[in-house]
Amino acid sequence: MSSTSGTPRGPIDSSRVPRYAGPATFARLPRLDEVGTADVAVVGVPFDSGVSYRPGARFGGNAIREASRLLRPYNPAQDASPFALAQVADGGDIAVNPFNINEAVETVEAAADDLLATGARLMTLGGDHTIALPLLRSVAKKHGPVALLHFDAHLDTWDTYFGAEYTHGTPFRRAVEEGILDTEALSHVGTRGPLYGKQDLTDDEKMGFGIVTSADVYRRGADEVADQLRQRIGDRPLYISIDIDCLDPAHAPGTGTPEAGGMTSRELLEILRGLASCNLVSADVVEVAPAYDHAEITSVAASHTAYELTTIMSRQIAAARSAGA
Repeated sequence: MSSTSGTPRGPIDSSRVPRYAGPATFARLPRLDEVGTADVAVVGVPFDSGVSYRPGARFGGNAIREASRLLRPYNPAQDASPFALAQVADGGDIAVNPFNINEAVETVEAAADDLLATGARLMTLGGDHTIALPLLRSVAKKHGPVALLHFDAHLDTWDTYFGAEYTHGTPFRRAVEEGILDTEALSHVGTRGPLYGKQDLTDDEKMGFGIVTSADVYRRGADEVADQLRQRIGDRPLYISIDIDCLDPAHAPGTGTPEAGGMTSRELLEILRGLASCNLVSADVVEVAPAYDHAEITSVAASHTAYELTTIMSRQIAAARSAGA
């Protein structure tokens, strides 16, 4: 909560300051240094040195912030006002070395440790998917091995690229190897497209991952998929990592490794809403590369995705606070 008041400080009043005016914090919320502490800290990681194809995700966080200007304080889909239920604040960016991936990974982990130590949950805006590994390391220090839902066109469980162990295609193999994931509750969602070989799927299954492809979502529907995921997760601490390329390029053209045949933004948002009862401890939205975007299509989808995740966390924080009162 705010250090100066028991009432959370919310977004700038858009009836007094037009949405297109003023600083582009996430959802026009206060900066973290303006409120002292937060229940949910929205932080950017402008880093894309781990990409294997098109660069540009280093600009993703600020593009999401710009697109989030149109978000409003009441979320009717979840019947909640997330910024009134908990103090949500924009923590700015974690500045990392763009020329040294290993150092960047260490920097993200240390910064996440500091933020989590304040009691905040993290809503991280990437950046490329490399950053999921240090974020998971930090969350696991607090909660133990966590359940993971990984929304992505790709598995991201490959071993190395050009001999590099830390890239945007390897974070979840490293996380399994390091024992920071609960291997009884892991799932990819939205995967599709060609692979290097069938062994990719075999290796992934051995690590404990289930797979819900984008075709599964299409055939079975968002509600059934969300129910399956809830059952797999149970009441475990959950981390959700969302690569925006889980969406079809029609819904997210601004990304580095687009694949045809993806989910719609509506399907993604509905699945997330169906996970509202899960114990979401932190989340990220990554791989927005605005240089390839059109009319903020990708950034708008990403901002609404982060909004739904933030709403889930805020509701749970408020419920826990009420139960402890």
